[in-house]
Amino acid sequence: MAAEVAQLLLAVIQGIPGGATNDDLTKALSDMPAASRVEGLNVLLKQGGIEILKKGEKLIYRAKDPEKKSALPKDADNEEKVVYSIVEEGGNKGIWIRDIRMKSNLNMTQLNKILKNLETKKLIKAVKSVKASKKKVYMLYNLEADRSVTGGAWYQDQDFEVEFVDVLNQQCLRFLQMKRESAEKKRDGPLAFKQMSCCTVKEVHKFISDLGISKVNLDEDDLETILKTVVYDGNAERILQSDGTYVYRAVNLPLPAPGFVQMPCGICPVIKNCSNCGDVTAINCQYMNEWLD
Repeated sequence: MAAEVAQLLLAVIQGIPGGATNDDLTKALSDMPAASRVEGLNVLLKQGGIEILKKGEKLIYRAKDPEKKSALPKDADNEEKVVYSIVEEGGNKGIWIRDIRMKSNLNMTQLNKILKNLETKKLIKAVKSVKASKKKVYMLYNLEADRSVTGGAWYQDQDFEVEFVDVLNQQCLRFLQMKRESAEKKRDGPLAFKQMSCCTVKEVHKFISDLGISKVNLDEDDLETILKTVVYDGNAERILQSDGTYVYRAVNLPLPAPGFVQMPCGICPVIKNCSNCGDVTAINCQYMNEWLD
């Protein structure tokens, strides 16, 4: 009898994607006694057919994907199931404890105890976020945190790896310059030169990987981030291809200004009046004295 009741309840719950409240179940199965409904819900919970969420003061019963098995033990109490489900919803970006408290409607003492129990059982884990060093987000234990949480390859223990990024920037630029120099030596014309001096992200990624200078695995997105810094520094250009992808090419920096232009005389508006005597002389020139200092 309980199994039949459970199937009736499950059919109603599955028909409401966002989850069914007790009011929804009562309205859909008005002939079913409250005691039978509770018994049927307990059967579904033990079987793992539904999960419980809490919205304000109301409990929400939501059907679970039959192919998705929960790591939560069957003997877990309802509060643990609620908290686990909320953390699971956060995915690999995690969820703040404040949001868990608001969604679960549990007091902080009770919530902290549940979170600690779930952490001890290795069902969830706390991860420090680079966005807020003093705050932690919770996610399922087997998930790898999103790079928006950890900062990706550029952070270690929440500290930005400035030297590591600088080294990668220099090596990416070196590869672009090598490619340009190789194209210049071939002297096949301006169009061929431009095409041969361009590098794809994949080529740069292979070059950096072969160097073995990184202790962490870098993907092509990581290297494109570095290549963009080379562009921002004015050392390369980013060119859009017809297929929507980008290639990168080293650019020649302008020659440094000659010494005479750097001197005040090079840009002096009254240089025509300058002589060894008179009001305008190099000896009495304030700008010349400042430049020499």
